Amino acid sequence: MITDGNWRELRRVNNKANRQKVNGSKHRVGYSGNIMIVRLPADSAAAPIASLDPIGLTRQLCEIESTTYYEGAVGGFLADFLARRGWAVEKTQVAQPNENAGGGPRWNVYAGGSGETPDLVFSTHMDTVPPYIPFSEDAEFLYGRGVCDAKGILAAQVAAAEALRAAGFRVGLLFVSGEERDSAGAKAANQAPKGSRFLIDGEPTDNRLAVASKGALRAAFKSTGKMAHSAYPELGESAVHKLVQVLAKVLALPLPVVEGIGSSTLNIGQIQGGYAPNVIADKAEAQVLVRTVTDSAPVRAQLIEVAGDLAEVEFTLDSPFIRLRAVEGLHTMVVKFSTDIPYLSNWGEPLLLGPGSIHVAHTPQEKLAKKELLEAVELYIKVAKQLLG
Repeated sequence: MITDGNWRELRRVNNKANRQKVNGSKHRVGYSGNIMIVRLPADSAAAPIASLDPIGLTRQLCEIESTTYYEGAVGGFLADFLARRGWAVEKTQVAQPNENAGGGPRWNVYAGGSGETPDLVFSTHMDTVPPYIPFSEDAEFLYGRGVCDAKGILAAQVAAAEALRAAGFRVGLLFVSGEERDSAGAKAANQAPKGSRFLIDGEPTDNRLAVASKGALRAAFKSTGKMAHSAYPELGESAVHKLVQVLAKVLALPLPVVEGIGSSTLNIGQIQGGYAPNVIADKAEAQVLVRTVTDSAPVRAQLIEVAGDLAEVEFTLDSPFIRLRAVEGLHTMVVKFSTDIPYLSNWGEPLLLGPGSIHVAHTPQEKLAKKELLEAVELYIKVAKQLLG
């Protein structure tokens, strides 16, 4: 079992190893504004490029711990790896939030043809949720943090892009930081698009094309009161009691439903408040996440109404519900999670497709079938060719 203690130790050991891997690489870099240009070493320019093994690349990626805010090492590895395979690579730094200033530099990585405008770009994220789970495999499956969300997807996209490039198609690769928290990397990338007509975003969809993706509305409810001895409640005002009343109303809300898509769902994910059972609490807070199937405005209004004068409401995330394009010959689905797609609006018409099940992502049982990973490469190639003619 992975505990907080040995997770921290795993992070320390892996980050040290990852720094050694990246610092030991021999690629050269230059700068254009805040973009780092990764150049192929002169002594390797004539070296033959072996065919890419997506299973092997997934293994390499998953052996580099990259929990959100700690994506620097995996970004450095990818930039070097892609440059050595003949891609023109750019690393763009993604800012750390103030509360995690010690996380070190992290990057978005873009790879394309030198001086070329891509017609289609494959994209997914390099970060994973905690805790880090070491990679393992057997004859049938890959196991560990990120194998399906989303490092196996990333490897399949690289393999597909290389096959398409060899066939004469103009394609690019965009790998971002921060998707699992606030889509910081996608928001940064959207300020510098490459002119692509299509964007294929990768998330675990069981190799089915998503025709819709639910939105995500995150709200913080904050109640305040007056501290007192619990034996004399009349001398205080409990913030916890206020918050409990609000949350009971939140759970009873009738949320929007859309035919063919499904219903909005709601989760009260975190609650904090109080000091001890014998102290009247003067503050309490809850984090609520609504998966939306319509514009978020009606749900926002509902949440504000039930809070009344018992709590303040702060909306910290609002990722919209989106409908997506279908492609002839592919099985489709509606995904209940949100993605980076709303924040990559300048990268072309979006599609959503990837191997792996969302049901095991974010769990200790995360895994990806090797067969499904290899099938994803062929699916990515098929979809790209249909889009580009």
